[in-house]
Amino acid sequence: MKKLFLLFLTTFLLIGCSTNDETIYDYIGTWSGTYEGTQKGLWNFVVASDGKVTGTMYSESTNENYNISGFLNNSGQLTAELVLPADGQFSGTLTLDKTATGTWVNESPTPARSGTWKGTKDKK
Repeated sequence: MKKLFLLFLTTFLLIGCSTNDETIYDYIGTWSGTYEGTQKGLWNFVVASDGKVTGTMYSESTNENYNISGFLNNSGQLTAELVLPADGQFSGTLTLDKTATGTWVNESPTPARSGTWKGTKDKK
């Protein structure tokens, strides 16, 4: 009887665990894409196992690189800053389907520039 109880308990626990639960591990890797708006160009960043995001945003308009530095939560919400030589934000959503979209704002130099970005997770 004890073995039967353990078998049912183990089965119940395995069924109760969902494989669709999001974790940061679903997003780890290199992501890249394009952005547009008052400027346009390319971006890429790497999501580390601790959720830290680092990368660059290259402006085809000004031939400058902006550093992307931020954090991704377990739900795929990205909150990052554009740093040196910029002063802005790069935020959006990464999905389990390996697509990403968001908005960007660069407040330096004035006037502020802004737009949208989209991309995908690189295959590997």
